[in-house]
Amino acid sequence: MADEQVVLEQIDGHVATLTINRPDKLNALNIATRSAIVRALDELARNDEVRVVIITGAGEKSFVAGADISEFEGRSPIDQFRVMTDASMFQAVGDFPKPTIAAINGFCLGGGCELALACDIRIASDKAKLGQPEINLGLLPGGGGTQRLPRLIGMGAAFKLLYTGDFIRADEALRIGLVDEVVPAADLAARAAELAAAIGQKSPVALGLIKQAVKASARTPLDEGLREEVTLFALAFASEDMKEGVDAFLNKRQANFTGR
Repeated sequence: MADEQVVLEQIDGHVATLTINRPDKLNALNIATRSAIVRALDELARNDEVRVVIITGAGEKSFVAGADISEFEGRSPIDQFRVMTDASMFQAVGDFPKPTIAAINGFCLGGGCELALACDIRIASDKAKLGQPEINLGLLPGGGGTQRLPRLIGMGAAFKLLYTGDFIRADEALRIGLVDEVVPAADLAARAAELAAAIGQKSPVALGLIKQAVKASARTPLDEGLREEVTLFALAFASEDMKEGVDAFLNKRQANFTGR
């Protein structure tokens, strides 16, 4: 029951929304929250009706303000290593086979920023503040911040955030490419739902293959990535969704994709 309280799940059509529900702690990530997200994503990956997942935070102040630092006290280095490597939430989000959207409704710091980085698309409230302040604790990011951040915004901008621990506003995050869109706070939930619903109407087969191809671009040389793209294109070409899409286009009608 505790897991159900710290992460709320709502499904509307093809879109699932996971809300981290610890607003009194600024939605800080504790062990229970991370475990609940991993389990929820595992279930949603096997739910064929769900095609897109939105991740957000409860309340108006915070997406996720970071790790729950109170859990650090008395924890040995070995204990910490086990916590970070046993069913990693960040890895679960990064490896999730369907499109993910982070709806950043406030503080997005430390592990919260890393959670957003693991998502495919980031939409921020104009009141959001983002950063990697681990340096202020004598630490470095441990959920992908040193790896995903420079891939997204470049090494110089990443070093600046990581070395200083500074918070940046949503407009600056948009300028450097840390987020993809900024909207008024009152419009954030609706805009994330609108985008997710639009993506959810596309071919689940093609969405999954696009995600696989784009992820490959970060880990393979260009020539290998291009070969993988051709292979994935051929897989999509063999799908019923492809036949439906082509027929709908030729007959000037709306396609009805089934994920087959």
